[in-house]
Amino acid sequence: MSEIFHSLVLNKRFDDATLRVLESALVSKDVKSSIEVRSGLRQFLGSESLSVLREISEKSAEEKLLVLEFLVRSFALVGDVESCLALRYEALLLRDLKSATNPWLQVPYTEWLNFAHQSKDSGFYSVAGRACENALVCFKRKCAEDPKTDEVYVMKKSTEDAKADGVFENVQVIEQIKRLKDCAMASASSHSVQAQTADYLKKRQKEKSMDCSSVCKDTKPVASILFRNGIKKRNLRKLNESRSLSRMTDGSKPSLI
Repeated sequence: MSEIFHSLVLNKRFDDATLRVLESALVSKDVKSSIEVRSGLRQFLGSESLSVLREISEKSAEEKLLVLEFLVRSFALVGDVESCLALRYEALLLRDLKSATNPWLQVPYTEWLNFAHQSKDSGFYSVAGRACENALVCFKRKCAEDPKTDEVYVMKKSTEDAKADGVFENVQVIEQIKRLKDCAMASASSHSVQAQTADYLKKRQKEKSMDCSSVCKDTKPVASILFRNGIKKRNLRKLNESRSLSRMTDGSKPSLI
């Protein structure tokens, strides 16, 4: 089934039938075989998607979106979360860009918000932050004709009037998006600091290891010299003692004259 899926993709069959073939290819009773098949398909999609994206660069927005949707679903099936989210982000940006002339492509703020949650949960904090910014823009654009969405307007209204106008609901949405963005950016910053700290600690450990090695190399000849000097001093001392003893012995012999 994997070979059939390869063939269909190479022949530009980006449809539901090809996705069903992919699903069948991933079904296996043998865990080891399943892992190998999934890994092979992930590699194939990773390499082939690049050429596919280049080929559709001149296509219409509708055709691009159809192919992007196919790739998103394919990467989701093989478990490549990073590629799946990356292509979803590209599709959302494309829809947002083309929505000026094609209103039906407009991305609702809820879709951006859901994408932000998924990106954050998957550890892509910076992407989640940008998705929150887009969600905020979409929400404010949606409510541009309604002054009740403005936070300053809410502050000027009494609590009862604001509740009656449904203003609080709009403000709560804005605050929800901002909280998610702040959380995502804080996580991104924390992750960056942790990565930098880990790199610093690895660097320091390496430097210590090199210093220790250098000290050991420098110590060996010094110790050897000291040891040899000690031996020389001891031998010289013994020689002097031996000569002194010899002179004392010679002085005690009776004279023959």
